[in-house]
Amino acid sequence: MNTRRVAKAAEAIRESVSMTILVGLRDPRVKNVTVLRAEVSGDLRSAKVYVSVMGDAKAQSLTMHGLESARGFIQAKVADRLQTKNTPVLKFVLDPGLKNTAETSQALRAVMPDESSGSHQDDDPLDEDDEAIEDDADIVDDESQARKAKTP
Repeated sequence: MNTRRVAKAAEAIRESVSMTILVGLRDPRVKNVTVLRAEVSGDLRSAKVYVSVMGDAKAQSLTMHGLESARGFIQAKVADRLQTKNTPVLKFVLDPGLKNTAETSQALRAVMPDESSGSHQDDDPLDEDDEAIEDDADIVDDESQARKAKTP
């Protein structure tokens, strides 16, 4: 199967599912959902839609149950968008990537020293590079001023 066609179908499915969840669904269980990507089989008969749900495990479970309940409605919207012979059967997969990233970032902020508290390290190599660049700029300015003074 043409991989370009499969990739275009996957992107169309991702967009269609995302817009349907955002605009078309009225289920109060489905909230704080981010559609990350879609993977489509080579024959375009099935598709895995990876979603991320913010919240605790109970909220994630409730949202996934709501998505499974609305699967037929979402597949109908995908069928309208794709206009292929067969509509892919959607399977929603919870991808904890965004939640893990947020938790890791929060943990790093708790461990790392605060910049505003004055615990700045003096041996930062980037600061030395900045000073070297400023020194080079001063040298270039001095040379250009000397050339201007020499020219009549």
